[in-house]
Amino acid sequence: MSGTEGIGLDLPRLADYLRTAGLNGGDNVSASALSGGQSNPTFCVQAGGARYVLRKKPPGNLLPGAHAIDREYRVMQALAGTLVPVPRMLAYCDDAEVIGSPFYLMEYIDGRILVDQSLPGTQPAERTAIYCEMNRVIAALHGIDIDASGLQTFGKPGNYFSRQIGRWSKQCRESTVPVNDSMKQLMDWLPDHIPPGDETALVHGDYRLDNLVFHRTKPRVIGVLDWELSTLGHPLADFAYQCMSWHIPAELWRGIGGLDLAALGIPDERSYLVMYAKATGRQPAEHWDFYLAYNLFRMAAILHGIAQRAADGTANSPDAVETGAKAGPLADIGWQCALRYGADSP
Repeated sequence: MSGTEGIGLDLPRLADYLRTAGLNGGDNVSASALSGGQSNPTFCVQAGGARYVLRKKPPGNLLPGAHAIDREYRVMQALAGTLVPVPRMLAYCDDAEVIGSPFYLMEYIDGRILVDQSLPGTQPAERTAIYCEMNRVIAALHGIDIDASGLQTFGKPGNYFSRQIGRWSKQCRESTVPVNDSMKQLMDWLPDHIPPGDETALVHGDYRLDNLVFHRTKPRVIGVLDWELSTLGHPLADFAYQCMSWHIPAELWRGIGGLDLAALGIPDERSYLVMYAKATGRQPAEHWDFYLAYNLFRMAAILHGIAQRAADGTANSPDAVETGAKAGPLADIGWQCALRYGADSP
């Protein structure tokens, strides 16, 4: 069978590959598209009694450095056995002739993927536990020994904000889809307001609730997914990325802004920061509005890239146009954070 949106899998060739890799003893192979993500097509592959997850590069012309499934495979392989739970990596194939583009295979984790950050249908105590667990895992990620894990060359150390701002600004400026005024202002403002000091850690780049797999019955993360944007970077940038949720209205996109957090049992932003500070020894509060402005800019740029792929006809998701249209509103929120940071600075 083929995947959705016209992105097919050559199952006979995939079956041959699985046999060669020792992952299929000759049983029939079937596949179904898995939901989630705007980027790399992902499938559940059934080979006899075994289930695997396959992620592949999408077709078409791709931005340089985008859809880096080789990096996803490398970092998850390096994290095996650490305090950061990841699926077991099984095989990486860079031969585009097999199924049309490079891909990798990993174990299928049977758990819960929770999409709505307000966690409907969940009791307040469990919501609290789930948020505490998310905080625990990202703190563990930022404590990974880069040298011991063999990830010394996974990114460039230092100047993370400058490099990232430059990268995403360049992508936006080269796009044929226009950006709004807030985005233009952020591209000008951010390079001149990078806080002093620097630190390098392994960062996920897209750490959020629906990129985590939770245990079926316990508030425990059993797998962190979607490492495409991972690199060596500033841990507080990575942490603030998740915390954008407290500033994004629930009705806009993936946010919990404006909700009665106390009634829901969800920690407020300040409490969430204190949790992370106690776990890591880092103090994110001093330049918090800059970190938020940067992340809202970066997220807007990512969504702008989705809008560009939709315009080019290469988007993987049917809601790419709708998702891409959220870039402007997120940039507006980011610019307000920038103005607040400027007002609070000496």
